[in-house]
Amino acid sequence: MPSLPLAGIRIAVTRARAQSDALTQPLEALGAQVISIPTIEVRGPDSWSTLDNAIARLPEFDFLVLTSVNGVQKLLERLAVAGRGAAELEHVEVGAIGPATAAELEAAGIRVNFVPKSYRAEGLLDALEKRDLAGKRFLIPRAKVARDVVPRVLAERGAHVEVVEAYQTGLPSLDRDGLRALLDPVPDLVTFTSSSTAFNFARLVEDRAEPGAVSPADIRAASIGPITSETARSLGFHVVVEAAEYTIPGLVAAIRRYFASRQPSGA
Repeated sequence: MPSLPLAGIRIAVTRARAQSDALTQPLEALGAQVISIPTIEVRGPDSWSTLDNAIARLPEFDFLVLTSVNGVQKLLERLAVAGRGAAELEHVEVGAIGPATAAELEAAGIRVNFVPKSYRAEGLLDALEKRDLAGKRFLIPRAKVARDVVPRVLAERGAHVEVVEAYQTGLPSLDRDGLRALLDPVPDLVTFTSSSTAFNFARLVEDRAEPGAVSPADIRAASIGPITSETARSLGFHVVVEAAEYTIPGLVAAIRRYFASRQPSGA
């Protein structure tokens, strides 16, 4: 019986613990030994007032743009607190960056009007390229720290953009001995599904640096897309895998191709 394609391969998953199964399960199904090293902890903002105020003014907006599953979940939580639901968004054009974000919205009964072909900020701008946005009002609930390219370009096209903090990410606690054990031996691959996972993993490694410890240069990384790859490389990681489609299934497929290409011919 032929072995599974990732049999004997140790892969570290750095997603938040609550979201890791989406990547862990398909990798394990392919035979990988998966090590969970969560580098992100999703938290609410320091204050909900800005998001709650925007929700109270939903009729003012023409577009609602969600950039992550976390943003969707926090928006839905605050809608529920305000005694509101999906019906409050019927007048708004809803955009979602990535199929996972769109699926989270649709599962809540929210109609998604557009999903960019490219699952990154620039793809959203391409999707709206032919639209007259002058005077249109956009609401973008997102992470406390995020790239500013979308709000900036929308504003340049005459739109009124309101970016509100829906959540923030932090670094989970992980003791030195626990991390050392997880990285001994060094995994064959460490996966990064966002720039934040790469940045925080680098912090975990560097904060616990000691003679003989693992450094970013020792890590072969698999990235979900070019923005994450750029961040990972800037931190010193050796990016050997980049997903062609910037999704979790796309990342799994790229990892499978990478290890298949390393097999001796005829194996």
